[in-house]
Amino acid sequence: MERRTGTFSLRAATHDTLLALLVTVMQVQGTVARVAAEGATRPLADVGDLGYALLVVSGLAVAVRRRWPVPVFAVTALASLAYYGLGFPDGPGWLALFVSLYTLVAYGDGRRSLVIAGAGISVLAAVWLYTAADIEPRAAIGWVFFRVGASVMSAALGESVRSRRVIAADAEKRAELAERTREEEARARVDAERLRIAREVHDTVAHAVAIINVQSGVTAHVLDKRPEQAREALRTIEQTSSRALREMRAVLGVLRDDGDGRAPHPGLDQIAELTAKAREAGLDVTLEASPPAAPLPSAVGSAAYRILQESVTNVIRHVGPTRVTVALTPGTDALEIRVTDEGRRTANGGATAPGGPGHGILGMRERCRLLGGEFDAGPTPGGGFEVTARLPLAPTGPRREAAP
Repeated sequence: MERRTGTFSLRAATHDTLLALLVTVMQVQGTVARVAAEGATRPLADVGDLGYALLVVSGLAVAVRRRWPVPVFAVTALASLAYYGLGFPDGPGWLALFVSLYTLVAYGDGRRSLVIAGAGISVLAAVWLYTAADIEPRAAIGWVFFRVGASVMSAALGESVRSRRVIAADAEKRAELAERTREEEARARVDAERLRIAREVHDTVAHAVAIINVQSGVTAHVLDKRPEQAREALRTIEQTSSRALREMRAVLGVLRDDGDGRAPHPGLDQIAELTAKAREAGLDVTLEASPPAAPLPSAVGSAAYRILQESVTNVIRHVGPTRVTVALTPGTDALEIRVTDEGRRTANGGATAPGGPGHGILGMRERCRLLGGEFDAGPTPGGGFEVTARLPLAPTGPRREAAP
């Protein structure tokens, strides 16, 4: 970047130097040619070649026009005022002034540059008109108005170039901002997908491992005494592990390809199978489910299934055989879920609640929050544990946590 900037500065300086030489030659040569053709009341060599000096100084000042636009405009304007104020012959001695006016506005800072240019043109116009009050022939005063008009046009052209440059720079900044925003959104989507995959894997593996753990314990206990029951427990282990593998492939398939052949996410139509597996694991499950009036959105159905799966898994893992009530109540605008267990049975017939919430509770709460729903989990007065969730049928996005 520094090398490119240095190259550009050297190229610009070379261009400005060549332009300054060209303007100087045109001002001097053009004025000399006009004097030779029309004559002049005061020759350029008068007052110690002052006319030549003013034309040369104003022309050569253009060489640094981009580095010091205001001083260059001041030098060319003063040279023009002195040149025409002293009565030197008219000619293309205004070229450097027009170039400096254009540069002042085009490379300036907008309002300030326009004010300087406007004030300078006003002073120049007043002096030019005053010095041309007794000009002969009178038709020559047209060149004075030409200088005034050309000065205004030079400033207007510079402002047009500056405005276009500002618009282009703003457009480039907006494009860069849009690109950064797209990259940030893409990263956010990737992070959200990673979180979803991690949550799906956790729910699938935790549920399957909990059931397999219970059934393997049953198998070890009844293997010699009741081989049929042991065989049934092994079959349950096989089915549970097979289903877990299928779900894992469906969840992780997104990491391998973008095909449409992936298995759909589990929904409420698989709750009967979920409760059947829970009964096989030793739970006394009562399912209270009302059919929804209309099909549920897939996101709501999948979240409801995972919440039920995680709730049942927690009971199997932390409580063991007990009574569980699963209630699904679809409403007009939300699906309400309640999973209640009676707690771990003690020797005297009482019940004890499981330990505090773990990652499963956090995952269920996060699922509800992402859909704009409500979630609560905690022990019941009877010693059990209850999980309640309310999922809007029209997900509203992540729910903001209330300030403490």
